[in-house]
Amino acid sequence: MSSTKTFKVGFIGAGGIAHTHATNYKKVDGVEIVAAADVSDKALGKFKEAFTGVKTYPDYKVMLAKHPEIDAVSVCTPNGLHAQNSIDALNAGKHVLVEKPMAMNAKEGQAMIDAARKNDKQLIVAFQYRFEPKSRLIRRQVDEGRFGTIMYARAQALRRRGIPNWGVFGRKDLQGGGPMIDIGVHIIEATHYMMGAPRPVAAFGNTWTFMGNQPSDVLSMWPNWDHKTYTVEDFAVGMIRFETGAMLAIEASFVAHIEKDIFNCNLFGEKAGANWEAAQIYRDDAGYMFNTTAAYVGSWDHFGYKIKHFVEVCQGLRPNEAPAEHGLMVQKMLDGIYASSAAGKEVNIE
Repeated sequence: MSSTKTFKVGFIGAGGIAHTHATNYKKVDGVEIVAAADVSDKALGKFKEAFTGVKTYPDYKVMLAKHPEIDAVSVCTPNGLHAQNSIDALNAGKHVLVEKPMAMNAKEGQAMIDAARKNDKQLIVAFQYRFEPKSRLIRRQVDEGRFGTIMYARAQALRRRGIPNWGVFGRKDLQGGGPMIDIGVHIIEATHYMMGAPRPVAAFGNTWTFMGNQPSDVLSMWPNWDHKTYTVEDFAVGMIRFETGAMLAIEASFVAHIEKDIFNCNLFGEKAGANWEAAQIYRDDAGYMFNTTAAYVGSWDHFGYKIKHFVEVCQGLRPNEAPAEHGLMVQKMLDGIYASSAAGKEVNIE
């Protein structure tokens, strides 16, 4: 099956990440960026300057009404707006690629999936690390039984000093949380994918804020964040239990007293284990312990692949490798960790 029709894209949210989306859309044959909406005149001005010929609007509902020809929308707004933006776009008959995390909570995420099903449109959460070559390497090994039963995984998204000093990343009312929902979500999603996407059933976790809500004179790459409006955590940990009996530990920080930033995960199976960053598999063979590294894992731009995948799924050219239901499971894990922190005990994930 092939498509010769121009695939037309609109944007809800025209800030920094929208530019990354748009740049990668421009690399896909047959894609045209038609319009963008944002409440910020400055953001719209920069977007229009970068992508000439694009119509801009302060109200995304006006954009949707004036451009029935738009096939799909990238939702690139703060987390607190994802659900309503996506549902409105789906109800307007558009496919949706929504930035991570899916929403503020699983209830919103489910409403988004319901809207996609009702309108027979694609809804994909913009996770790219499942498309990273190392992730695909490990997932294929898992699928082919080389790991046996996956027992445990450890995921880390840790910054030594990386509180964003732009945007609204420090506002819980707009973001839903701090490092766990912002950067932890990426490594959780990739690790969950490599494990085979089991269903989460319980969560236990805690969060701490000890630096972000106060001024700091420590030299760092991102100084002078808005500590007065900072209401999210600096550091968070969690443990997820899945219906398979497997466990996932997650650590995420904007601030942690560690040697260097870490973005990595390890998988532990009955027959083998893996380190994602090193792209290594650990196994036993013929009486010896082996550390196996692939000679070549492929080299492609996983962010660009994510965008191309979305376009081709919407065009009916390929199956969806990133179902929204997986994004919803990730959202339930995030909800569970934050709920457990607030309750001080393990919570069930419905």
